[in-house]
Formats: sequence, C-alpha cells, structure tokens
Amino acid sequence: MKFQVFKNGTVVDKFKLCGAYLFGTDGIGIRRAQIAFKNGIIECRKASLETSGLALLWPIDGFGSVLLPTTCLPERARPYNLNVEIARAKLMQILNKREDWSFFDGLEDLAGISEEAHRLFIRAIQNISDEAEASRLADESLRKSVMFSEELAVRQAKSAFVAKSRSHSFGRGCLGCRVDPARMGDAVYVERLLELFGSVTVPLNWAQIEPKKGLYDFSTVDACINMLARRKVSIGAGPLLRFSKQHLPKWLLKSGAGFEKIREMAYEFVSKMASRYAGIIRTWCVVSGLNALNHFGFKFEQILEMTRAANMAVKAAADRATKIVEVSSPWGEYYGATPGSIPPLVYMDMVVQSGINFDAFGLKMCFGKNQLGSHVRDMMQISSILDYLSPIAKPLYVTDAAVPSKNGDGLHEAAVAGIWHGEWDERRQGEWIEQFCTIALSKPFVDGVTYSNLADNEQSTIANSGLLTARLETKESFRMLKKLHDSIFVR
Repeated sequence: MKFQVFKNGTVVDKFKLCGAYLFGTDGIGIRRAQIAFKNGIIECRKASLETSGLALLWPIDGFGSVLLPTTCLPERARPYNLNVEIARAKLMQILNKREDWSFFDGLEDLAGISEEAHRLFIRAIQNISDEAEASRLADESLRKSVMFSEELAVRQAKSAFVAKSRSHSFGRGCLGCRVDPARMGDAVYVERLLELFGSVTVPLNWAQIEPKKGLYDFSTVDACINMLARRKVSIGAGPLLRFSKQHLPKWLLKSGAGFEKIREMAYEFVSKMASRYAGIIRTWCVVSGLNALNHFGFKFEQILEMTRAANMAVKAAADRATKIVEVSSPWGEYYGATPGSIPPLVYMDMVVQSGINFDAFGLKMCFGKNQLGSHVRDMMQISSILDYLSPIAKPLYVTDAAVPSKNGDGLHEAAVAGIWHGEWDERRQGEWIEQFCTIALSKPFVDGVTYSNLADNEQSTIANSGLLTARLETKESFRMLKKLHDSIFVR
C-alpha cells in the first residue's frame, strides 16, 4: 500500500515519519509492518492482505501538527493521495461522533465552516485525477474540518460538564496532581499544590525503594506522606509495579528468576508497601502499563496473573483502598512494534473478565514527545478514545496527563513531537489542559484527572510540562486550571 505526499500542491522530497504505524479495521496496530518514505511516496508493507489505515504526525496550516489517521483502505498498486485520505478520515470521524453524541444544537455559528469543509473535500474527489489540485483542496478541507471537530468536541463536553456539575457529581478529588517528593519540604510548593488540588499522588519506584533484596528505604516516601497526612487532601500512591527497566531493582534484573519467583517477590513488595501505609493511602495505582511495558517478556496469561496477584496483595493489606490498574497508550500505537504487548482494550476486557478484584482503570495520556503513544492528538481524538473505552464495566481515571509549556529539544522538539494550535507556550498549555480536563470530566464514567507534575523538573516524562516553573513561579496554565477548579467547587 502506497501513499503520495503533497505540500502546497507539490510532491515532497523530504518527510519525517514520526509516530507512523499501520492499524486494522479494529483499530489495533498491525504487527511486522514496514513503513518507509522515498521519492515522495510512503510505502507500507505488511504480512496480510487485510484493509488497513496509516496514522502519522501530520502538519496542518494554521492549526499545528498532530497525529492523524487515514480510513482503512484496500491494497492497490497505484498510490493513494495521503492528503485526501487524511481529510476523508477526519470528516468521517466528525459525522460519526455527531451521531454518537446526538449533538446538533448550538452550532449555527460553525455551520459555514462545516459546510465549506465538505464542499472542498467533494471538489478534491472531483479533481482526484489531478493529484496536485486534489491535495490542495484536501488540505484546506482538513484545516477547516479539524478546527470544526475541536470546537464540536469542546462544546459537547462543556454541555455535559455543566450538567454533571449541576448534579453535584464531582468529588473533591476529581482534580489531582502527582507530586515531587523531593520538593515536599518547600512551603511554597506545598501551598501551590493544596491551592489547586484535592487529591495528590505520591510516585513510587520499586528500584529506589528496595535497592537491595530485602533492604528497604522508605525515608523519601515516609517524609512525603507524613507531610500530606496533616493536610485535608486525599492521598494516592503508585504505581506499585511497573515492568519497565528503570522501575525494576537491579538485583531483580540480574537474578535470572522465572515468572513464579518474580511474582512472589512482587507480591512481597506490594504487601509491604500497602501494609505500611494502610489507612493513609486512599487510592493505590497497583500495576501500570503491563499492556505495553513487559521487560521480562511475560506471556498473556502471566500478565493477567501478575495483575491479579498485585491487586490481591493490596486488598489483603488495605481492603478499603481504591485499587487502580493503569493502562499505557490507550490508542495502542505500541502494539505493532512491541513484542509481547497487548492491545489496550483487549487487556482491559480480559482483566475484567478474569475476575480480578480491582476498582477502576487508569489512563496515561501525556503528549509532546517523539515516542509511540506521546505524539500530540487533537481534542476530538481524545474525546473519541474515552468514548471507545466506555463499555468497560469499570470507572476510569486519567492518572497521568501532561503537555509542555514551551518547545523542547531532541525527542521533545515540536517538529517531531507535535504542536497544538501553534508553538507551545504557557497560555497554549493552559488552554489544552482546560479543554482536556473539561472533556475528560464531562464523561459520566470518568471520575478524576491527575496532572503529571506540579513544577518543571528534569525527570518529567514531558519536558517543560509543569504548572509552575522550576523556581515555583506560577505559569498561565496554573491560573487557567484554577479558574476551572473554582467553577466546580466555588459556589
């Protein structure tokens, strides 16, 4: 399957394939797919003849650069016009979501943009034999349709958000933040934290807490939790288990232990943590990212068994605490490239169906980095993926959300990580967070949103993503989120 790439009506000779992956009709990434760009053509090779779509970071004049998909298409010798196919997919998404939401009122001022987007796309199809002209028309159609789609998603969310607020469905901890334990001794940091958030999450790392087998260092976590326990705030912690290399103790990595022994040691660690802080920690992120992060190469049944064992350990030690199973990369971009991984919805469904005792799912949704799962998405895609996961019979929490307040370097460079409505700055970060929280919290099945970090620090997953500077100066994003907070809780 081939796609010809145009810019301003001209075939491009240079194009960066950022975040590119193939997906099937079920939306799941296709294994062993090969994607390459040469001489203006993206060529996609896969093992089967099934219809498939291509998703990749795509620039849109006047809007930014976001990861967008095509529709699913059959193989053919002649290249598809990628500009046209991306525009087609966005218009189809708009049509489908308007029907799903039954949201048609209060959009009169946007009717002209929507109609023009459709007219331009029809003209692109009518001129499909003139590839250059078709691409120009498709680009203009996409520019208008993506602006319309975002406004549609935000207005629908605001309507549902207001209704949810009037029914007093927001808990005190619906807005939360992950803390930096190293800064909990700073009075300004704590003051800013409690000014805005009703719940906090203390990050945990098995590798740091148990640096040697059987030798535990609780000092940092103890100091952080003791500080928070004196405040009127809901305390969460975790993830207890994350099977990426940097979160696993070196002694365990070198042990050569099989699954049974690893499960036993993981159970012991989780039990010790849950017992130590029982009665203080109200919410545990028990296990994180096992759908995508699987350093030991656990098989499918072993992944479920590890999830089960970890939740059993928390239940035995802290029966009243809320237990969350966290899922990485809800779009599942990683599946085609990561052996041993499981598509997000498949993992979530199997965790529910296997009778594991837990209370909710968590979603990691951090954007602004050139790695699978972290390229910038538009608001309609975010709203759509939450709707897609809604049939799972468990509440959802967004347990880790972040975007930058300025462009970074390397993997965080805007050209390869994506931008939203222009270059990142504090106001744009604030607008994104406000819209994101409104969309997420408007969903009846989403109980809370936790932001990734209060202040900028070098260890952040997304560079420059704090609501405060490293010197604890408030950014525009902090002030904008405070307005959203006050709209919920200040009567």
